[in-house]
Amino acid sequence: MIADQLLINSKRETASFAKDKGSEKPKRSIAKSVSWRIIGTLDTIIISWIITGTLTLAFSIGLVELVTKMVLYFFHERIWNSISWGK
Repeated sequence: MIADQLLINSKRETASFAKDKGSEKPKRSIAKSVSWRIIGTLDTIIISWIITGTLTLAFSIGLVELVTKMVLYFFHERIWNSISWGK
């Protein structure tokens, strides 16, 4: 069960990043988050500009979206990295 894999079982030794070769380091997750958010934010800015017709408003929407979705993606990625299902 996914919930079981997210909880740390005190009776078992938890794997560190050095021991778990299938895991990726947080720095890699951050780099992936940044690169994906650049693409996603440009898409949001263009769509916002087309819909609103105002470039300033489009950039404002893009900036808010950039920060919130990058943080959400980082934690989403870290949680999925801790789940062994499908690895």
